[in-house]
Amino acid sequence: MNIVQLLFLMVLIVPFAEIYLLLQIGGTIGALPTIVLVVFTAIAGTYLLKQQGLSTYRQFQQSLAQGQVPAYEMIEGPIILLGGVLLLTPGFITDILGLICLIPALRRRFAQYLIENHFIQSAAQGFQRRSTAADNVLEGEFHKDD
Repeated sequence: MNIVQLLFLMVLIVPFAEIYLLLQIGGTIGALPTIVLVVFTAIAGTYLLKQQGLSTYRQFQQSLAQGQVPAYEMIEGPIILLGGVLLLTPGFITDILGLICLIPALRRRFAQYLIENHFIQSAAQGFQRRSTAADNVLEGEFHKDD
């Protein structure tokens, strides 16, 4: 199963699972507390997104100032964005996944997993410089003595 098929399947399954879970929780604790809980997670998600995003941006700038490649920060940025979007999406499954993306220790481990398993490196190989005929040229000066 490739990534497109997996994403398509997730787009179909997750909304049904979210609706089912919302109805179950709403039936247990009531409709109003369920709505308040969903709104609270959206507000908390906005706060966490801002806090973690600024923190990662500061780390990014510090790495650049020290002359280091901000590899983890470049990977953590999209993970933070995904976590914020998931927390803003109504539902408890997406809230749990979004919270996982915004917890710094878990996010760092996920970024480390991506780096170690060459997902990022294999994607970056398409941007490597190709050798050209100009790479085989030696530059120098020539003087003809008579």
